[in-house]
Amino acid sequence: MRKQIPNIITLLNLFSGTIAITHAFNGNFLGVVIWVVIAAIFDFFDGLAARLLNAYSPMGKELDSLADIVSFGVAPASALYILMRDNLNYPDTLQSINHLIPYIAFLIPIFAAYRLAKFNIDTRQSNYFIGLPTPANGLFWISYCYTLNKFVALNELVVYITVIAIAIMSFIMISEITMFSFKTKNKRIKGNEKQIILIILFIALVSIFGVAGIALSIVAYIFISIFSTSYKT
Repeated sequence: MRKQIPNIITLLNLFSGTIAITHAFNGNFLGVVIWVVIAAIFDFFDGLAARLLNAYSPMGKELDSLADIVSFGVAPASALYILMRDNLNYPDTLQSINHLIPYIAFLIPIFAAYRLAKFNIDTRQSNYFIGLPTPANGLFWISYCYTLNKFVALNELVVYITVIAIAIMSFIMISEITMFSFKTKNKRIKGNEKQIILIILFIALVSIFGVAGIALSIVAYIFISIFSTSYKT
């Protein structure tokens, strides 16, 4: 039973993701944020539980990826699809295909699935990530959807920004960009500067901007990772 605890936590991640999807199709973007964040918490603790209990298993690894596709791929994509279908104002030049454009949102789970499969067979990613982690991408999109729906005037320009953002974030997920992880080898500040900076930024951005601070924190994570890699080289 002890070895099943991480798998149970992973299934709670999956369960949270499915609830987020129902909120997405009801147009409740705050509900999506809440349940995807809960899924992210479970996603963090299943790995922690596996390490503490020494309960690693091939099935747990695959189960984690399957849960992540739903919680951080399908759920954010569903929210973005509803936002693009029901809330965006399309320019006249796109009126003939505006019913098709929202389906671009489902590139998110496609690239998430590819990213997760790549992660599972890539032995380089034990202490860092190559490409944006799927949960980080999912958190960006739920924050993006909530913020646009609640605070932004959804003019025609937002359509182009959203499509471009989908392309950029999807590319970063499967790119060879080195992204730091939150696994630490010691409790000292030295060697963990990037993690500490991002935590401080996250607290500050969420305190100032609320849910929008989540997306801004993910952008900061990307830039800190790129800058620190470039500085080393």
